[in-house]
Amino acid sequence: MSASRRRFLKQAGGSAAAGLMLGLPEGWVGSAFSDDSPETKTMRFGIIALTDCSPIVMAHELGYFKQFGIESVISKEASWAVIRDKLSIGDNQATHMLIGMPLASTMGLAGSPVKPMIIPWLLNRNGQAITLNNTLKKAGVKTPRDLKPIADKAKAAGEPLTFAMTFPPGTHAMWTRYWLASGGIHPDKDVNLITIPPAQMVANMKVDKMDGFCVGEPWNNRAIIDGIGFTAITTQKMWPDHPEKVCAFTEEFAAKNPKTVKAVLKALHLASVHLDNLDNRAKAAEVVARPAYINCPPEIILQRLLGNYDYGDGRKEQDKYYMIFSSRDCNYPQRAFGMWWLTQFRRWGMVKGAPDYQGVAKRVLRPDIYLEAMKEMGVTPKVAEIQKFALFDGIPFDAKDPEKYATAFPVHNLS
Repeated sequence: MSASRRRFLKQAGGSAAAGLMLGLPEGWVGSAFSDDSPETKTMRFGIIALTDCSPIVMAHELGYFKQFGIESVISKEASWAVIRDKLSIGDNQATHMLIGMPLASTMGLAGSPVKPMIIPWLLNRNGQAITLNNTLKKAGVKTPRDLKPIADKAKAAGEPLTFAMTFPPGTHAMWTRYWLASGGIHPDKDVNLITIPPAQMVANMKVDKMDGFCVGEPWNNRAIIDGIGFTAITTQKMWPDHPEKVCAFTEEFAAKNPKTVKAVLKALHLASVHLDNLDNRAKAAEVVARPAYINCPPEIILQRLLGNYDYGDGRKEQDKYYMIFSSRDCNYPQRAFGMWWLTQFRRWGMVKGAPDYQGVAKRVLRPDIYLEAMKEMGVTPKVAEIQKFALFDGIPFDAKDPEKYATAFPVHNLS
């Protein structure tokens, strides 16, 4: 080594600059590496047997979690209530979750103890549906207005129709409520609304326990394959590119483990990009179909995963709004989506008075964490904050005045 080079290194005092001059790896600081590894090395991820658990499963199976320093364990749970409880008490450190659940847990709604949770990542958009039984198919029901006279007659006879969703403040409950109410059917007064875990929907319809259900795939398609019902409407027909499942953490865990949370998001990014290449979806369907995950024939999963929709009543289409995992800013946690959910909590009497729309959405939906993780990966999405949109009934939502929207519906539980 030349005398001038030795003098430079001595003056640099073993600094990062000296390390770079010697060609040492980026991150070298003095005699050690800066520690960017996750604080929690082993992570248990809760999932429910639904197609939209795919990003978590594939991040595990493809080694993406391990790539970012996490030993992942996938824990298939029996119901959304178990998902909530296991995250709350720390048995699972991250989880597949309905977007409404972290909001409800943070606020202590619907029987949930107050346990603040965060959403730094949306797992998917689209891909749920409302399934009705064959009796309603024979009656020609396609819309909630078609259903209303049948529901009214059943109620008058003292045997109201029964519809199942998967968790009271969750997505499937809100899609069911919104769809029924758009046809003048009050979900809490004109029909029975019950809670059934996703994987048990088809079995319960087979024994005539309900007239319809709302759930994620593959269980709507399974009902058609098994010949017990048909798809009345997909949720993407109600709201194209709607938010659906999320990857949630408790607020406490995220505060103590910021590097861990970002490592999870980085792995999910790679898995989500992989999944949105349709050439990879056949193999992904085979993987998530395994008993450890969904436990369903892969072809039933793959059909709708490719946007190939057979509604079971003669209607068929290639739906451009099939389930996505990465494209069209899918993963960005838009705070307006959280506010929309709060309007539905308000509409259906789950909260007393107007909630703190802005405050709760800001606390739970965390685009700051998402953007920081993506920046560290060299991914710089230029995402516009959504302010206005409308569902299929055309009632306009504006994030600047969510209370106006919440109180605009003719069918409600407002006091």
